[in-house]
Amino acid sequence: MFTLDTNAIIYIIKKDENAIYLLHDIMARPEIPLYVSTITETELFSFSQITPDEARKIENFLENISLVPLMSQIARTAGHIRGAYNIKLADSVIAATTLFTGSTLLTRNTKDFQKIPGFKMQAI
Repeated sequence: MFTLDTNAIIYIIKKDENAIYLLHDIMARPEIPLYVSTITETELFSFSQITPDEARKIENFLENISLVPLMSQIARTAGHIRGAYNIKLADSVIAATTLFTGSTLLTRNTKDFQKIPGFKMQAI
């Protein structure tokens, strides 16, 4: 089980070879659940220079992923993570979503997340 960080999806959309190589194997196996926090969805569509083609690619990508809404349990965990480890709000929600789903976060932003004891992540 994996949760995708915002940057992982951006690298896929931008056709980054490393991200595509890693995620190709994961996405080829439908028995492996993939999750995305709705805060990631918000971040993806908030870029001021997003093109209609990029927006369409993001929409198509998200159709094949389980979107996890920001519910109270995740919000409270995110608040604890943010306060305890001085992590940005969006990253704390993504971390809390990863913990909620019991998955491993796929990210290039390992620096902030490594502050969280026992947090599972894999660099892409």
